[in-house]
Amino acid sequence: MKPPVVYGIPNCDTVKKARAWLAAQGVACRFHDFKKDGVPADALARWLRAAGRDTLVNRKGTTWRGLSEAERAAVVDDAGAARLLAAQPSVIKRPVVEWPDGAITVGFDPADWSARLR
Repeated sequence: MKPPVVYGIPNCDTVKKARAWLAAQGVACRFHDFKKDGVPADALARWLRAAGRDTLVNRKGTTWRGLSEAERAAVVDDAGAARLLAAQPSVIKRPVVEWPDGAITVGFDPADWSARLR
């Protein structure tokens, strides 16, 4: 069975907690660093289909607040969201996880993740 792929930024507190939690459960994962490796366009399209832009775009973070009004206003559809998220990966809510069964989750939810590991 292939390991889950955790996408995020290594210094993000939520990503750190999620990776530590997986390790504590004995689950090996592959980590994809947005800062070093960018955001794969095919993965971004999958995430938008699975989770939707309202879930994927982190409108509470400092990067979002630092965007211009025009940049924020451009996120009216998936194409606008994809352009912003590809250009500004820090706006993606983290972590995004692609599970071995093909499911995609956004954010860290230990109860949900425990159920997925059963």
